[in-house]
Amino acid sequence: MSNENKTPIDGNFYKRADAHIQLANGHINETTPPADATNSLMFASSRFNAWITAMGFKSAEEMKAEKEEIVNFFTTQYKHMFEENFDNYVDNFEQFITGAKASQEKK
Repeated sequence: MSNENKTPIDGNFYKRADAHIQLANGHINETTPPADATNSLMFASSRFNAWITAMGFKSAEEMKAEKEEIVNFFTTQYKHMFEENFDNYVDNFEQFITGAKASQEKK
């Protein structure tokens, strides 16, 4: 993966990401399955990214003109991040999933 396709990571990047994950995990219960929590998290992320993007423009027309480039940026970023995390779970499946499943069964 080339560095030009990566978003810079600051010292609190993972701390913030973990806080979002904890919040999403907190929504999983008897009436809210993991799929519903992840769908809400993805929607919230896309909504927030659209808002952050819009804040950088002077007009809707200017924003619309950059749509393809911006959508490509965010989808490329997500794809790289997801692939990295997916591979991490493949490489550490027993360690990550055995404990998580045991934790879910206790609830």
